[in-house]
Amino acid sequence: MKSFLYTLFLFCLIYANAYSQNKSNLKIKGKIVDASNNLPVEFAAVALTDQLTNKVVNGTVTGTTGDFEVTVPTTGTFMLSVDFIGYQKAVVKDIVLNTTGKDLQTIQLTPSVNVLNEVTVVGKKAIVENKIDKIVYNAANDITSQGGVALDVLRKVPQVSVDIDGNVELQGNPNVRFLINGKPSTIFGNSLTDALASIPASQIQTIEVLTSPGARYDAQGTGGIINIVLKENHLQGMNGTISLTAGTRLENGSVNLNFRKNNFGINTFVSGNKQLSSRTPSSQNRFSKGDTEQTTQLLQKGYQDFQRSGYQSGIGFDWSPTKKDNLIGSIGYTDFGSESRGTTQLNESVFNTNGSLLSSENILRNATSKGSVGALEWSLSYSKKLRNDGQELNVLYSSSFGKPQNNYSQTQQYLAENIPYSGSSGHTPGNNKQTNLSIDYSHPLTTDLTLETGVKTVLQDINSQADVLVFSPSLNQYTADSSQSYLLNYSMKIYAGYLSGTFSLFHYLNVKTGLRFEHTDVTIDFPNTSIPSYNNLVPSIVLSHNFKGDQYIKLAFTRRIERADYREINPFMNLSDPYNITTGNPLLKPEIGNNIELGYNKPFKNGGSLYIALIERINTNDIKPYTTFYPEYVIGDSTYQNVSITKRQNIGIEYNSGISISGQLPLTTQLSVRGNAIVTQKRVVNTLLSNQVANGVNYRLNLNVIYQLPWDLVMEGFGNFSSAINTIQGKRPQQLTYNLAIRKQFHHKNASFGLTATNPFTRYIRQVTTVVTENYVSTTIVQVPYRSFGISLTYKFGKLEFKKDKEPKNNFLQNAPSTDN
Repeated sequence: MKSFLYTLFLFCLIYANAYSQNKSNLKIKGKIVDASNNLPVEFAAVALTDQLTNKVVNGTVTGTTGDFEVTVPTTGTFMLSVDFIGYQKAVVKDIVLNTTGKDLQTIQLTPSVNVLNEVTVVGKKAIVENKIDKIVYNAANDITSQGGVALDVLRKVPQVSVDIDGNVELQGNPNVRFLINGKPSTIFGNSLTDALASIPASQIQTIEVLTSPGARYDAQGTGGIINIVLKENHLQGMNGTISLTAGTRLENGSVNLNFRKNNFGINTFVSGNKQLSSRTPSSQNRFSKGDTEQTTQLLQKGYQDFQRSGYQSGIGFDWSPTKKDNLIGSIGYTDFGSESRGTTQLNESVFNTNGSLLSSENILRNATSKGSVGALEWSLSYSKKLRNDGQELNVLYSSSFGKPQNNYSQTQQYLAENIPYSGSSGHTPGNNKQTNLSIDYSHPLTTDLTLETGVKTVLQDINSQADVLVFSPSLNQYTADSSQSYLLNYSMKIYAGYLSGTFSLFHYLNVKTGLRFEHTDVTIDFPNTSIPSYNNLVPSIVLSHNFKGDQYIKLAFTRRIERADYREINPFMNLSDPYNITTGNPLLKPEIGNNIELGYNKPFKNGGSLYIALIERINTNDIKPYTTFYPEYVIGDSTYQNVSITKRQNIGIEYNSGISISGQLPLTTQLSVRGNAIVTQKRVVNTLLSNQVANGVNYRLNLNVIYQLPWDLVMEGFGNFSSAINTIQGKRPQQLTYNLAIRKQFHHKNASFGLTATNPFTRYIRQVTTVVTENYVSTTIVQVPYRSFGISLTYKFGKLEFKKDKEPKNNFLQNAPSTDN
């Protein structure tokens, strides 16, 4: 308490003197870090005292990077003191200023362990932070999302949209590069939706969104990068968190444990979740024409029972043997999977050119499909701070080994028959190995110019086996089909290097520009398939200017690559629905994206903010799912009738022009609103159909309202709407979802209890999808069971609890010199 009163008194002195300062070119700057872990200390009070008169002449507080800058009104000898709750006071004496300022470099604050064992400082940052290079969503501070999974958190992130099937888009582009703690992961390789649904929201610290990544980042992902940062703790002592959720549709739980002694820390976690089995009714009505001009109508009506489950565990450490060296390592295991079982009744009718019925058949199909992956991942990173401030070397090694597998089986029989007339099953086990090695180096040449350079190697090897069985009616059993069974080896090697620079032009314009080179080798031992190696030059540039009050405007350009992943290349035929077959395309070329963004950010003194961006995205060799209808299609020794084959193709060029607006506004001390809107004009030139053009305007809106009641009670409502989207072959459905939540914090805010409801007034969300080709029209209706109710409990334990408080709103902070660059 004494430390708190002293800090409060010091702040008041800084405020009292802030108005009496004359302009001066003399400045003292430096950086405040925690002596135990070398991390920056935010909001530390910095006071400058005239050493002769012992009078405080100016002061400030540190920014998010720990940096500060104090203007000195006159020459002389000064003393600088730094103080923050939970740390011992630091004093630098005999600072002599004559004609120039002084850079004090780094000042270390030593934690006051005895005080911290008795004092709990509770607070939080703003949930959304708009930075020049990225958007940061502080998921750990979004207490009403803690009972869900990563997909639920992503729905609230500005410029990100997630449909009810779990497909993620960034600024309307589905080609997003996902990272976990800044590193790629093999768990995203088998099913991105399943992987994101296996990460409990309670495990997520922040989600970082980079729409215009710099040269340092991998060029993969024309939409940009989304980095999921899992929770860690760098505080002295032992503490942890337990989170449990039970509901009508989703159950999950997680445990986090953290221990730190001086410069060594260990963190470990285990989490698991389960999406309970739910029934999804669906129907399809399609008309097709063959060479005889006869029309075939296929009516399918049935249901699928779907469920998903998964768990994760891991342990990591970080060790700083010296103040300039840091070593971080981790190892983790992830296992998740999904299963679908269903029954479908079919009616296939054939009509002549006059519309008269020629034949009609009633069919019953039973089908199951399963997918799963188990992955072991490990990483080791080393960082070295060199002689000069900002001069740093980073080395990262990460590797993973996964075992994905997919299975399906289906039988079809006439309703009047007891034995199926056709059927098949497929089993595709495999191995996925990936290794990443990168070296990055940054070097400040001057105070205004910093260079970064680095190299990286990515090695990925996938072995996949396809075992296909076909049902023989004469034998009434399944027999192996050697023509559809195969062993496939896939290898991708990427070698990259980059050079980037950050500098200032005319003390007005901040520039960050760079060039990345990537060489890609892909081999696949599929018959008659050869993929030539290719090179890509990937430029990027961000121009920005800061205005008073942390406003900024930026203009960014970046080029990105979308390499087809293994799922899109693998030619395995999924015959779980023999009328609608999906497969991969080993001849896919990489998609190239050129992205331009003009953005303006305006923060407000009450904690609100507004970000507006004009967006232009141009993708060449654009990769899209493409459906082709065949009256007859031969697969191995079997011939299938009236079949649609869907696989991804390089369809041409896509132009996306739009505007994105996001903001947060505290209407009162209890009521706050966050919203995000994006409107895009999509134009696709389809070179597969003689440059046929598809146009459409798409928009997405979401709104989040939070009301803080007395007694640490919080209420929240969240709604999300996406318009129908025109595609090159039809239309994707519109979507409307909404969530209601209430959460009570207790036990000094170390525990919370919550109730959530998702679409409580509608059991299903009706999804209508159309596909239109030259000889094929299909309308599919899916009733997605989305209504759910749940309860959640979170408990934080341990002798030490220390969180950064929200930025104080005292007037002296609003008038102190800005320290945030």
